[in-house]
Amino acid sequence: MTIGVGGSSFEYELDKLSDMTAGVEPIIIEEYQARIKKAQRLMQEQGISVTYINAGTNLYYFTGTRWSASERMVGAFLPAQGEPFYIAPHFELDTLKQFMLIKGEVITWQEHECPYARSIEALHYMGIHEGKLGIDESTAFFISNGLDTQASDFELVSAKDITAGCRSIKSSAEIALMQRAKDMTLEVHKAVARILYEGISTQEVIKFIDLAHRKVGAPGGSYFCIVLFGKDSSFPHGVKSPKALEKNDVVLIDTGCQLEGYISDITRTYVFGTPNQRQREMWELEKSAQEHAFQAARIGAPCAAVDIAARNYLASQGMGPGYQTPGCPHRTGHGIGLDIHEWPYLVRSNQTSLAAGMCFSNEPMLVVPDEFGIRLEDHFYMTEDGPRWFTQPSASIDDPFGYEQELS
Repeated sequence: MTIGVGGSSFEYELDKLSDMTAGVEPIIIEEYQARIKKAQRLMQEQGISVTYINAGTNLYYFTGTRWSASERMVGAFLPAQGEPFYIAPHFELDTLKQFMLIKGEVITWQEHECPYARSIEALHYMGIHEGKLGIDESTAFFISNGLDTQASDFELVSAKDITAGCRSIKSSAEIALMQRAKDMTLEVHKAVARILYEGISTQEVIKFIDLAHRKVGAPGGSYFCIVLFGKDSSFPHGVKSPKALEKNDVVLIDTGCQLEGYISDITRTYVFGTPNQRQREMWELEKSAQEHAFQAARIGAPCAAVDIAARNYLASQGMGPGYQTPGCPHRTGHGIGLDIHEWPYLVRSNQTSLAAGMCFSNEPMLVVPDEFGIRLEDHFYMTEDGPRWFTQPSASIDDPFGYEQELS
């Protein structure tokens, strides 16, 4: 039997877990202020007069204001110089003020009024009459289109270089939050592996993972959860009707949580029972591809180099080529932070240079159609000296969580 897999119970493993959030430090207001200043500097360099930041993670990143996007326009305008101001429905004004960390004037609109016209009126009032109006790339089309119909003296442009230009480089405080979140999820992975038994359903596993995340200190439980057994694991993001666990099935579990808005995302793949030769060979290829990707991550190298290194290695072992299967059907990794998938991406078309503070998943998944899939996903962040793992990669197919290493 695979070490650390099976043999325990739901109740016992849940009871053993404890809160892991002691000493966690949230982002302080001075860091939000520094983010705004950096965004304004980038805007000035690119000739952007003002940037609209929509409700969601971009608004939270720059202002500390937690507000979800909806069919009503809520966001902030950040001028290249000066203080930001907000736009929101009038009936939400008092609620919005409760969530605002970076304070600012709030321009409101009544339900029968046009929020886009009110926005342009506000820009004029602030002394901004023309130029480039940057639009946060996550903004829904109806908002950008609405602004475009009212902004005759403005040129609407993508603000991705502003938002991603700031968010791609994580601070030490952000990295510390992600490190703790990932430590929490790894403990959940260890616990859930021990409760597995023949016949367990994916829903029971998902329920345990959610409760376990709450037990270690994630108030929202699991941010997401994918649990796949046997042939189902060859579908990277799951199947419509997942099967129950059988002896000697491949087990693929991909899950994470949020801590102060920052996300963990770890995948472990192992066998419930005794791995056969085919499973062993593919597992080792996946582990080696992950290591080749990690070694290719060097300061100044393009993001593409990481993806190419993993894919070239797999091709040398008879996998692929390219996105063909058996092989890796998707990019090697993605950026992570307040969003589970964010800029920059580890894909062969991305020439963005790797820089200290960038954070990525490393998951060049192997898919063997009609048999199984192997995904080992850990994350790393770039330092001036090269990449550093948030969590250590899985040890072996027989000892995925490295228990024997701990004893040696």
